[in-house]
Amino acid sequence: MRFLPTELPGVFVIDVEPKPDDRGLFGRTYCREEFAAHGLCTEWPQCNVSFNTRAGTLRGMHWQAAPHEEAKLVRCTAGAAFDVVADLRVGSPTYRKWIAVEITAANRRAVYIPGGFAHGFQTLADGTELFYQMSAFYVPEAARGVRWDDPALGIAWPPCDARVIAPRDLAFPDLPT
Repeated sequence: MRFLPTELPGVFVIDVEPKPDDRGLFGRTYCREEFAAHGLCTEWPQCNVSFNTRAGTLRGMHWQAAPHEEAKLVRCTAGAAFDVVADLRVGSPTYRKWIAVEITAANRRAVYIPGGFAHGFQTLADGTELFYQMSAFYVPEAARGVRWDDPALGIAWPPCDARVIAPRDLAFPDLPT
């Protein structure tokens, strides 16, 4: 695996280093020792899957509030997604900055998201599925969100003729000023 740091401290893009042969390929997607060597979470008590029927489905921006922060390791197992991570750690030098990574079943990339960051994505293909490894159990009372198009974040989402967004996500507030 290759761990590629991003402009957001603690957020990594993780590339699989496939070993191809005449049958296909083999590649490691997780190794506790390699994650620990980079100071990343090594315990994943919960895993989730998000299947999205239509291209243009937008989910986010989500996180869990203290003391239930969670790290996430997100990868695309079918289709393609524009994956977004935003720093919501008040006082951080990168507060309100965001990055985006295209993760696809073909590129096998993963995004590591520490606690204190919001996460969301927009699907780029029909039938897109994302697989999440979570460092903490979901706590409904700690679930938080910020509006996907909050001007304070200014996320440049890919153009889309007809986004599919859940009413809950549409109702999220802007960040406080």
